Amino acid sequence: MTIRQLSETLINQIAAGEVIERPASAAKELIENALDAGATRIEIATAGGGKTLLRITDNGSGMAPADLELAIRRHCTSKLDADLTDIRTLGFRGEALPSIGSVAKLSLLSRTADAGEGAEISVTGGKVVPVRPAAANRGTVVEVRDLFFATPARLKFLKSEKAEASAISDVVRRMAIAFPHVRFVLSGSDRTTLEFPATGTDRLARIAQVLGRDFRDNAIEIDAAREGVRLTGFAGVPTFNRGNSLNQFAFVNGRPVQDKLVWSALRAAYAETIPHGRYPVAVLAIDIDPALVDVNVHPAKSDVRFRDPGLVRGLIIGAIREALAREGNRAATTGASGMMRAFRPETSQPSAPWTPTASPYRPFEAATSPAPLRERQAGFAEFATPSARSEPVFAPSGLREEEPPQRHPLGAARAQLHENYIVAQTEDGLVIVDQHAAHERLVFEAMRNALHARAVPAQVLLIPEIVDLPEDDCDRLVAHADEFAKLGLGIERFGPGAVAVRETPAMLGEMDAAGLIHQLADELAEWDTASGLKAKLEYLAATMACHGSVRSGRRMRPEEMNALLRQMEATPGSGQCNHGRPTYIELKLSDIERLFGRS
Repeated sequence: MTIRQLSETLINQIAAGEVIERPASAAKELIENALDAGATRIEIATAGGGKTLLRITDNGSGMAPADLELAIRRHCTSKLDADLTDIRTLGFRGEALPSIGSVAKLSLLSRTADAGEGAEISVTGGKVVPVRPAAANRGTVVEVRDLFFATPARLKFLKSEKAEASAISDVVRRMAIAFPHVRFVLSGSDRTTLEFPATGTDRLARIAQVLGRDFRDNAIEIDAAREGVRLTGFAGVPTFNRGNSLNQFAFVNGRPVQDKLVWSALRAAYAETIPHGRYPVAVLAIDIDPALVDVNVHPAKSDVRFRDPGLVRGLIIGAIREALAREGNRAATTGASGMMRAFRPETSQPSAPWTPTASPYRPFEAATSPAPLRERQAGFAEFATPSARSEPVFAPSGLREEEPPQRHPLGAARAQLHENYIVAQTEDGLVIVDQHAAHERLVFEAMRNALHARAVPAQVLLIPEIVDLPEDDCDRLVAHADEFAKLGLGIERFGPGAVAVRETPAMLGEMDAAGLIHQLADELAEWDTASGLKAKLEYLAATMACHGSVRSGRRMRPEEMNALLRQMEATPGSGQCNHGRPTYIELKLSDIERLFGRS
């Protein structure tokens, strides 16, 4: 078979298949070029979801006529010299413009600050029209029309105009968060305009523009560093969550990325605080020496590889968990907003007139203590607290009736509704607490602290289970044997290509030891951490805490309710139960007054 040299146009079209996947990909590349050129104002105009028209206008440094000729050639760039380990710009490969020009109708109009006039060059399906003078403002206007007209087969794989337009909006939102000092304006063929005014150094203000004002009220600031890697940003309180991951943003040295290591660490940081199927809202920025991260993994530059992934993952998990422990007992303000909407007269349904009957109020009754619950698993008794083994009777908090409620963040108990909800008065409002959800969290935290404070009881297997594994997996597992032993898992090398499991955590009872070993081996191979076993134990602790907590329907004495409130104030993460639901909702006095038209 004869080997032939491909034409330049065909080479560019092949490259376009990797670099330009859809209109949003082209928008991302062109916006990155504008930012690298120092633009402080970027306008994006689209038609047909970007398939018919995509125009990027910026006020950056612009290009001279000679630069325009080079810009449309492959591997021509002003952002890279000879060192691929010191990349400090968004773009650097020199592939975007020639790739776009090979599959679309591309034109570039640009003028530098010291030039008397601008210049324009165009490329249609790989055919270049030479540079010519043109009137232009300072900066660059890049116009892409009829994307993929030169490769019709690729055009068929694009989604609807609405879906493609939404993808472009997502690109603009991510860029806007990364660069708060830049003004972004996105306009579409449906005559709608999305504008993000510059906020300077106030990153939270820009984030609020993109994610909504509620995020500002429900965000916890993150600022941590470890071994030269710094993590900053904001993470939402656990009860401020969403049904998808679209409101999760990550940046590495200012570059928006979609990195599975970051998302995995984010999930782990919020473990046991958010319900299954719900996602935290977070904006994380990682600053790291460019030599310690590879951004040249894929032509689209959305993936990165860290030299020490375990360090980065541990930093993310540790920083977020520390922040949640510091402020995690806050309840999302959206809970109060939802209650306000439910109470508004215009949203309520007509009801029959109320007629007086016997008093609906009943005095508090003494707590009853039902029979103890059965232990859930072998080994549970050692870790179960009295609260987990039987219906708890809270110790009096010492709060006297005449003591001002404002001295306590969650106030003083004033009533119990439907034998499940505690109503407490605070200095400037009231708090409604779900007694079961709140105590469930308290029990879980006590059990988790016990797990971390000492070694987990282990049960010895009568016959050790031999698990066959690749040699590399065996080496990694044995290297973490001491860590596993503290969690009740005893393993040792068993000849070449196998490990022997001699002990398993007593709390887990009968279990698939081989399956656990394979899972831990996979986790070590990818992250060099073995959190899977600890996660299993914590999951079981959460389940047992749920069954061992004060039940809904139990009447509590005033001193018990106040004791529960004081324990909540002293327990990290008490703002949500183990399943991620809020444990309390707070209403400010100003909110209540608005309900009655008094403000």
